[in-house]
Amino acid sequence: MPVLDPYLFFDNNASEAMHFYARTLGGKIEFEQKVKGSPGWESMPPEVAEQAMHIAMSLGDRRLMASDSCGQPFNGRRGVSLSLSYTDLAEARRHFDALADGGKVIMPLGETFWAEAFGMLEDKFGTAWMINGGQKAV
Repeated sequence: MPVLDPYLFFDNNASEAMHFYARTLGGKIEFEQKVKGSPGWESMPPEVAEQAMHIAMSLGDRRLMASDSCGQPFNGRRGVSLSLSYTDLAEARRHFDALADGGKVIMPLGETFWAEAFGMLEDKFGTAWMINGGQKAV
């Protein structure tokens, strides 16, 4: 069975975003490579040399990966949300608030039929998140 891990593209702030996610969510940056120094980087536009070619962050047994658009047009991310689920309601609230800081709350954390709390937000980097806390038996 394959493993499905999300890969995000950013508009020249992938490193800042991924280090924020690692601090906020308790993840660990496992790998980070700038364009400069990667194979064939000399043929790329000089303005992308310091952009992120690839970053991988571990979070539990999953991985979140990212890079900058590296000279390609960046049109944002649409139609995708990252979902986090916590058994502890307080932990869900803490992570929701941290990710929402500087971003935009789409749906405040509130009780649903499947969880004590569910909310949606877009963080300051334009990544959409759905947070679940306190799973209910359905």
